[in-house]
Amino acid sequence: MANAAQVQRMSRLMIKTLREDPADAETASHKLLVRAGYVRRSSAGIWTWLPLGKKVLENVSRIVREEMDAIGAQEVLLPALLPKEPYEVSNRWEEYGDLLFRLKDRKGADYLLGPTHEEIFALTVKDQCTSYKDLPVMLYQIQTKYRDEARPRSGVLRGREFQMKDSYSFDVTDEGLAESYALHRAAYEKIFARLGLDFRIVSAVSGAMGGSASEEFLAPAAAGEDTFVDCPACDYAANTEAVTVKVEPVDGSGHGPVEELDTPDTPTIEKLAEHLGVPASATLKNLLVKVTETSAAGAAGEIVAVGVPGDREVDLGKLGEHLAPAVVELVTAEDFVERPELVRGYVGPQGLAGKSFRYLADPRVASGTAWITGANKEGKHARNVVAGRDFEVDEYLDVVVVEPGDPCPKCGTGLRIDRAIEIGHIFQLGRKYADAFELDVLGQNGKPVRVTMGSYGIGVSRAVAALAEQTHDEAGLCWPREVAPADVHVVAAGKAKQTELALSVGEQLGAAGLRVLVDDRPGVSPGVKFTDAELLGVPTIVVAGRRAGEGVVEVKDRRTGEREELTVEEAVARLSA
Repeated sequence: MANAAQVQRMSRLMIKTLREDPADAETASHKLLVRAGYVRRSSAGIWTWLPLGKKVLENVSRIVREEMDAIGAQEVLLPALLPKEPYEVSNRWEEYGDLLFRLKDRKGADYLLGPTHEEIFALTVKDQCTSYKDLPVMLYQIQTKYRDEARPRSGVLRGREFQMKDSYSFDVTDEGLAESYALHRAAYEKIFARLGLDFRIVSAVSGAMGGSASEEFLAPAAAGEDTFVDCPACDYAANTEAVTVKVEPVDGSGHGPVEELDTPDTPTIEKLAEHLGVPASATLKNLLVKVTETSAAGAAGEIVAVGVPGDREVDLGKLGEHLAPAVVELVTAEDFVERPELVRGYVGPQGLAGKSFRYLADPRVASGTAWITGANKEGKHARNVVAGRDFEVDEYLDVVVVEPGDPCPKCGTGLRIDRAIEIGHIFQLGRKYADAFELDVLGQNGKPVRVTMGSYGIGVSRAVAALAEQTHDEAGLCWPREVAPADVHVVAAGKAKQTELALSVGEQLGAAGLRVLVDDRPGVSPGVKFTDAELLGVPTIVVAGRRAGEGVVEVKDRRTGEREELTVEEAVARLSA
């Protein structure tokens, strides 16, 4: 007798497919997951997972669990409703800003809905592990996370409530951390390969998370919000925010003295270059921003100047990552009123000395390079302004928007740029959170040793959307077998005889251990059933149609479209194998 759990009859399944795309959907995954009845919108950025969608979500979770267990990680489940105090200790109560869902209980105590759990995991290990003999330990959970996204969009790709696997390693040495990191990295490669995702491992910046090493796992997709580069000639790949530039200082002794130029009505690089008949790359753009420490409530913010070649744009995301957890904003007209030494459109770094400004610059503004830049006077620019001679750079940061053809930092070949969905991120956190919570264990010599941590995340619900983006075709979803809601979709393309055969085939396949979806819906036309079978995306479609009386069915591969007519016995044997 077939295992009832293995065979799902669509006549008893809560499913409603749609022929039209949702009006607010822009990405393929958003459109198809809704149309196929996998998810439904509850409110902005919050989604209900319907029966078939829940099966896919659970299949992704199962694969993640199996590979995490295989490296010795132990599963726990921490609360999603968290007290304020640990996040105050780590400063993230303020650093997270508006992304946190904050609430009070009936007694007025402050709580938050967990966006990530470094603090709580650190406290859990502090409570449970007291000796070096208790370590190393790797803990993980698969849980709902909450972030109050300003613009939730793209369906489950960017929601305010989402499923995530987060794991953490705890070691007594840096070498131990490196080993735990390597174990997670290898496990992630297996997870994403089993899921059927095309992915890249790229260098990333740690940002507010802190730590010494950071890599992202990206799924290339047109709907992706991340951009990454890779080199066609070597193995270099990085998030655009992590691309570095190597520029050596040059001999600037041959440049003449600074020369002031009359440049009326040239507050933009474009107008200046046109007025002087020079390329924009010969000019130095100085972007002014306000940098505010998030813990400094009510602070006005420090004015910082950022210098880049005039033909390049400042990547504010990159700049923000470098300066995190501080908040970076562009200066406003009011800021110029309050600082008369700043001449809007004519700022030059040679005029910033002694005015309490920090001057940051892209590595292309290397020592010895000469530039045309603002003279700090209305309608005036200066020529032969030499870095290291006429102005000093406080700190070099890679802050320009990366462009196709920029040299690979590793081999110099022109880089390619593509879009992708971030599906995983791994960090060597080090002792940032261990220091915050004084996470020590007794060492071999009987003295306290500070623990070092790693943090590793996978977007479980996001992986479902990434798969939909990468594998769909014009007819609908095309799930890889390991994550599909069923192995076989049996369609009864007719009335009683076809339905009887379809149910029989489904029972036999279920008895053989396959997960089967049988479309036995009465009163639904064969055309609708065929369309729904394509839309739902189960890997194999079996049709009980015109030759049902002969005991013959059609077997179709959903991905390739290949079809073959087989007897029921042949079909069951083939698919069971």
